[in-house]
Formats: sequence, C-alpha cells, structure tokens
Amino acid sequence: VSYYVTPSPCYLISSLMSSASSNSPFENGVMLYMAYLSKEGLQTFKQLLVDENPRPGSVQITWDQVKTSRWGEMVHLLVEFFPGRLAWDVTHDIFAKMNQTELCLRVQMELNYILPNLELEDLNPREMPVNLEEGESDKIQEYKEHVTDEYSMMRTMTPWSGSHADFFYQDIERHERFLPCLFLPKRPQARQPKTVVLQGVAGVGKTSLAKKVMLEWAENKFYHHKFRCAFYFHCREMAQVNEQSFAELIARKWPGSQSLMSKIMSKPDQLLLLFDGFEEVSLTLTDRPADLSDDWIQKLPGPVLLASLLSKRMLPEATLLITFRFTSWRKLKPFLKQPSFITLTGFSMAERAKYFRTYFGNKRDADEALRFVTGNTVLFSMCQVPAVCWMVCSCLRQQMQRGADLAQAYPNATAVFVQYLSGFFATKPGSPPRNTHQTRLAGLCYLAAEGMWNMRWVFDTKDLEQAKLDETAVATFLRVNIFQKVAGDGDRYAFAILSFQEFFAAFLYVLCFPQRLRNFRVLDRVQIIRLIAYPGRKKNYLAQMGLFLFGLLNEKCASAAEKSFGCKLSLGNKKKLLKVAALLHECGRPTLHHGVPQLFHCLHEIQEEAFVRQTLSDCQNAALIISKKKDMQVSAFCLKYCQRLRDLELTMTLTIPHVGTLSLDPLHSAEPESSDQCFLWWQEFCSVFRTHENLEVLTLTNTSLEAESVKVLSAALRHPGCKLQKLIFRRVHPSMLNEDLIQVLTENQYLSYLEIQGTEVRHEAMEFLCTALKCPQCYLQCLRLEDCSVTPKSWIDLAKDLGSNKLDSVCVFLSPRLENCELAPLTCKTLTSSLKSNEMLTHLSLAENTLKDEGAKELCNALQCSTCPLQRLVLRNCALTSDCCPDLVSALDKNKNLRSLDLGFNSLKDDGVILLFEALMKPQSGLQILELEKCLLTAVCCQAMASMVLHNQSLRYLDMSKNDIGLRGRELLREAFQQRKGNKKVVL
Repeated sequence: VSYYVTPSPCYLISSLMSSASSNSPFENGVMLYMAYLSKEGLQTFKQLLVDENPRPGSVQITWDQVKTSRWGEMVHLLVEFFPGRLAWDVTHDIFAKMNQTELCLRVQMELNYILPNLELEDLNPREMPVNLEEGESDKIQEYKEHVTDEYSMMRTMTPWSGSHADFFYQDIERHERFLPCLFLPKRPQARQPKTVVLQGVAGVGKTSLAKKVMLEWAENKFYHHKFRCAFYFHCREMAQVNEQSFAELIARKWPGSQSLMSKIMSKPDQLLLLFDGFEEVSLTLTDRPADLSDDWIQKLPGPVLLASLLSKRMLPEATLLITFRFTSWRKLKPFLKQPSFITLTGFSMAERAKYFRTYFGNKRDADEALRFVTGNTVLFSMCQVPAVCWMVCSCLRQQMQRGADLAQAYPNATAVFVQYLSGFFATKPGSPPRNTHQTRLAGLCYLAAEGMWNMRWVFDTKDLEQAKLDETAVATFLRVNIFQKVAGDGDRYAFAILSFQEFFAAFLYVLCFPQRLRNFRVLDRVQIIRLIAYPGRKKNYLAQMGLFLFGLLNEKCASAAEKSFGCKLSLGNKKKLLKVAALLHECGRPTLHHGVPQLFHCLHEIQEEAFVRQTLSDCQNAALIISKKKDMQVSAFCLKYCQRLRDLELTMTLTIPHVGTLSLDPLHSAEPESSDQCFLWWQEFCSVFRTHENLEVLTLTNTSLEAESVKVLSAALRHPGCKLQKLIFRRVHPSMLNEDLIQVLTENQYLSYLEIQGTEVRHEAMEFLCTALKCPQCYLQCLRLEDCSVTPKSWIDLAKDLGSNKLDSVCVFLSPRLENCELAPLTCKTLTSSLKSNEMLTHLSLAENTLKDEGAKELCNALQCSTCPLQRLVLRNCALTSDCCPDLVSALDKNKNLRSLDLGFNSLKDDGVILLFEALMKPQSGLQILELEKCLLTAVCCQAMASMVLHNQSLRYLDMSKNDIGLRGRELLREAFQQRKGNKKVVL
C-alpha cells in the first residue's frame, strides 16, 4: 500500500471539521477516524479489543477499562497500551473483523504517515495502576460521590434569578463533543498532551466544561482508565492562604486523604489537575527557577506553589487542564510547557438559531428576530455567549410585543444593551432620589472603566469605596444581576457578564458631569488608540469597550440612553475620537486576529455617514483579510467612504453562497446566518471599483471565490466607472481565473498591468488569456506570470500570442515554477519567433528553466535580429555551460538594445566568460549590468575581466559574488577600478 497518498488530518475528518471550530480538538491528532464508528460499532470494537490475544510488548485491556470509554478515550487507551505501531496493527485487525474496509484503508494511510516519526522513547507500554487496598478504594469512591454531589448542582443552577424568570440555559452541544478528545494524542509522538488549555472569551463556558469534566470523572465516564484522581482548583484557593503545601491543598478538598497521599503521588501520571479563575485573582507568578519547588509536602506561598505546578517543576507527569481568557495568556505563557490549545467559541451559528427558536416558541417571531439579528453581524457574534444570547432575545421580544420596528428601536448593537441595562436604573415610584441614582450610575461606570484599563475583573471593598458605591448600591446591583459575588473569603464582586463591565466603562465617557469644568470625562489620545487600534498580533481586550463607546456616540442611541437611564449625556469626546481616528486609518498589516482594522468595526457601530466619511477621508491604502461575515459587512460599509482609496489588498477566505442557493428558512438551514445579506454585502463591497475614481491597484491574495462571487467582481471591474490600472493575483484558487474575470482585460480600457503569482494557471485560463491578448480592445502593457504552474503547451500558445500581439505589451516575467516546465526546443523556437516579431517586449526572465545551451542558442538567434527590442534578459540557473558563450557573444555584438544580462548560477567557467569579456571590450557595447553570480569562476578569468573594466565605459554594475577568484583576482580588479577612465565607477 505504499502507493497510497498520505492524507492530512483535515482530510481524515472533513465531516467533523464542518461542525467544529478551527481550533477544536478535531483539528489534529491520531486515529481521528474512530469518531466515524456508531455507538453500536464502538461497543463491538471494545469487545473485540478485550478478546484480542496479548501481543509482545503490550498490556492486556480489560472490559472495566473500556466499558464507559468514548471514541477519543479509546484512541488514548490504544496508543498507551499498545506502543509504537502495535496500536495501528491492532486497530486495523479489529476493523477487518468488523468488515470496515474504508476504515482499514484509513488506518494504513495514517500508519504510513506516522510510523517514520514514532520516537523510540514512546515505544513503552503503559504501566499498570498501583493496587489499592479495599478500604483505600472505598475512600476514593467516597471522594467521587462528594464530587458528584458538588458538581451536579451546576445542572440546576443558573446565573439569573428573581425577575429573570424567562432565562434558561442551553448546553453548548459542541462542548459535549470536546470531552472525549480533550487529551487526544497528537502526532507524531502519539502520546497525550500533558497540558491542555481551554481558552476563550468570558462567558462561553470554560468553567462549565471544566466542572463537567470533574463530574464525568466522578461518574467514571471520563478517561476512566487513565486518571485515578482529579482535583479542581480555583486560583483564589492559592491566593487566600499565605503558605501551604500541595498536600494540604488536596486535604482541604478531600478530608481523610492523608493516608492515601503517598500512593496517589507515587503515580503522578494518573493525576488530573484542573486550574480555573486566573482572571479573578491578582497573583504575580514568580519566573525565577530558583524559587520553584518539586516537593509536594513543602509549604510555599500561593504564587510559588501555582507556578511550580504550572511549569511542571512539581509533579511533571501529572496532566493539567487550564482555563483562561485570552487576556491571561501573557501572564501564563512563560510557565506552560508545550500546551495544547482548545478555543471555546460558545454557541455556534446553528446553536444560536436553535436558541432563538426555543426561546420564542413560534416560527414567525423567531424568524423575525433572527432575521434582524443576523443583519447586524456584530450583535449576532455577541450572541455566542449564552447569557448575552438570552439578553438579546429578551429585548427583542419586548419590542416585538409592542409592535415596534426593530431597526428603528436598535440603530446598532449598543442600543440593545442600552435597553436591557437601563431597565435597572429607570426611576420608578419608590426609587432612590435622582441624585442618588446618578451617583450610583457614575460610580458603577468609574469602577468598570478602572477595571478595563487595568485588566481587573474582580473588585474588593476598597475598589467600591473609591468608586463611591455604598452597601445599598452594591446590594441593588447584586439583586438585579449586574454584579455577582465572587466565592471565597471577603467581599469581592465581579460584573455578572464581562459585556456589562465593557458597556459601563464606555458609558463613563458619555456621561455628563455638570459640576465639572468640563462636563464630560475626557479621553486622551493614548486611551483612544488603545480602544481602536489592535496591539500587534494579539487580540485587543478593549475592543468591545471601544465598540460600545462608538455606539453610544450615535445620536439616536445617545438620545435613547438619556431617556432610558434618566441622565444627561455629553458627546464631547466625539470630536477627540474623530481627530485621533482619522490618523489611524492605516493600522498596519492584517493578522489572523485582526483581518479588518478595529476602527472599521467601530465606525460601523456609530452608523453616522458624516462622521465615517470624515474619519476615512484620507485613507489611501487598505489591506483586509475577510474570514467572517462581520468582516464583510463592516468592510463593505467603510470602504464606500474611502473616496481617496488608491490601493486595496484583499484576502478572502469567506465562502459566499449565491442568493439562489439559499434556504428560505434561516432557522432550519445549515447556515442560519443570513447568507443572502452576505452576498449583498459582497456586491456593496465590489461597488467601490466603479465608484472610487482614485482606486488604481487591486491585489487578491490567498483567496478563493465561488463563480457567482467572481461574476460580481468581474462586473464591477468591467463597469465604465472603474479606473483600475493594476490587477494582481497572488496564490489564488485556479478556478477564479475564469472567462468572466479575464474578459475584464478587453472591457476595461484603464487596465494596463496584470500579475499572476504562485497560482496554477489551467489550460482553459491560458486560452482565455491568449484570446484576450489578441483582442484589439486589450490595453494591457505589462503581463507578469511568476511562480506559476503552467503546462508547456499553454506556454507555447502564450508565446505565439505575444509574438502576434500588436498592443503595448511591455514586459513578461516568467519565473521559477512556470519555467520548471522543461522548455523544449519547439518552445524556444516559438519564443524566438515572438521576440523577433514583438516590437514592445523589453524584459524577459526565464530563470530556473533547464534551457541548456541548445535553448540559449535559439534565444541568441532572436537577439541578433535588429528589430528585437529586448533590454533585460534573465537566464539565471538555466543549466548553461561555456558552450553557449560564443552564441551570447554573437548576440551582444549585433544587439545594441540589451542593457542587462543575468547569467548567474550557470557553469560558464573561465573559458566562457573570457569570451564574453572580450566582446564587451568593443567601444559600441551598450551593456550596463552583467550578473555572473556563482558561475564557477577562478582567478584565471580576472585578467580578461580587468581589461574589460578598463576599456568598457558603459558598464555600471558587475556581480562576481560567490566565485572563488582568490586574492590575486581581487587585486587585479581593484587596480582596474582605480585606473578606470573618466573615474566612472562599477559596483561590484
């Protein structure tokens, strides 16, 4: 089976990847095809595995070890109990017994991929667990029952109570699928990751999933064969005690465990430690190795104990499961050893649609609500957090019951938060006096803002006093679930949802303070930049606060907020934002985290044409990576205001289905997000090519567009109003180069430059291109094909058309992969014909082609023609020898147009270049640039070269690098340069 193509992990699990996030545990790992087994099939596999006869070097598996295992845990068990390739051999044999032919093939394919990379240190079977006495096993069972009682409570607990009777929590279904593969072995070592990180924004279910792990472990449903003991630690447990040992920490969780401690710690590889709550404490972890300890009995300060565990200095064989927000990565990065990352994204699009359907109960209302929210991609993306999804549904239902127009009620996403949160501040009979009400609101906003600027999410009594929030105010915020109390010693509080803190932090900068000299809290330039510019390659944790601020500065939203909150607002910061934002329209190159400038998202949230237009009035360059629908929406919105835009670089990885293929029912479609709107956004995006007269350059990079999307783009580029001059394709999908797009060359009179780089140019595309080049309406002046894959026949056809083309075709660059077509004599003859008949071709590069001397001879024959206008010829690394040099000399003697010749990386040797140097000594030689890098030259040729330098007055650049000319050769050249007539210098 050696002829099988090795599949990538994505190929093996394409059906799973369609429902999982790009950072899911399904992204990589071994034996992913085990997920294809049905429940019944998995049970059959387990039984056959237990019945399998022991093999040398393996450990016999029992039914107790596999009976509750899911597919991911079975993979884990196989690679630990059957070392090396044994796991794949056993799996293949069992699949064969089950008549699973396709899965047998997949096993063999993966084995071919993995086997060469298996490391010897991994070829040891797993050691058997330490045997426990009957009483000791009973104690572990008692601990499991205690864990079950504690964590089963979370099934009935909700974060909302009291007046929020309509709240319900819907489990995130994908998180359930994460459980069996959290510790899935990764290739190539085929061993479990020892540190797994669950990361994500606040509220997406990291803590819930960690506690679910504890619950399922206690119920013998989670890696039953692997972990004898599991412990969940909130970081406050480390912060509340001055000094403690790890043994004492365990004893507090499991009273009576002291007698078992030695046996438990003797097998640390059977320990699972879960760490949560890094955002709720302000521990400063030590990064000095000398401070860390490997002694689990030694008393240590909390930060030192935590750092010792995270860094694997203590219990290096234990398995760690760590949850944190993206904001904690910088603090923890120095300590984690080869972590495996899993990003939790909360509700998927389908789960959000399901939540809406369940919440509203009837299809008509659910359709209306979902249609509105998917039309605002910023709001829809916020709904990935379950509690926010509920909040949005609650607000929409209130407006719908009143018969209100949702678009009028909510001009932006911020307006939804205004309605929901203002309900807790509205003045009612029996409410606190107006002054008290405003003081509490100001204090809440101050607390939120101080926390956001300083990355603090938990507040103590000192923070509350500084914000002038008394006990009554705190009790009120707790009652209405703006605050929640943080468990542990002392009075410590956090905002119930991080979005609440972000909203109130932004609200501080629109509040009016009449008693102040300036009646608003002024934002300085640095703060504004932090809000709307992304910090290098990291996610900006202040981005949502920035969005809320721009949303609150929308006049309709601000007016609604004044009425709802019962307070006076000031838009004084609006001018300052405009002044700073106008200078940030070019925020650096896009990254994976920031495909679209954060400023674009903020401007889309403010939804005010005059403000956006003025902000983007000087934007001349934009580089965008569009991977999400919200990127598409905000880009389409903002680009239409960039009237001075000259250069647009676009990377498009978002698939845009055509309107005609869409489901009419957004709730039951595979893509519940409004895809028809996405297609309209793409049309709006492309409209800039016909409306922006300054737009000259479009570069499409790493892009794949469906045929209908290409048609929209082509129509915009063919429009009479399109003034585009340069069109560049870099590493695009070959299907994009279709007839629609290439016809632009004949219908856009301004388009003079076409570049295709790093792309497969299929035969049909080349035919379309050749047809366009022959058209009298083609105004192309420069065609550049670089690093492309083109068949020899297509190249011949193109060469013919270049020869017959009477248009202003100035230069064709053909480089590495295009030229790796092994150009045959027929091809070279066709090219020479083109060179003779084309009066405009001035630049030609055939680098990296195996032309050999025979091909060079054909080119030189063309160069000798008096009508050949070629000025630069690149024959770099074309397998030439000294035998081609007489032909080159003849060409140089007769062609006075050639100014630049690159012969680098060819085996010309001394005999060949001496002939060239002698030809260049003639007075009529016009060559100005000669490149002879790595041509196997020695000091033998240096006397001829020195003579040429003395007598040739046109030469201004000579490259002799990577040649062994020795000390004598360098000395001859130095003397020649010093004596050069007219003191004209040559760059060497």
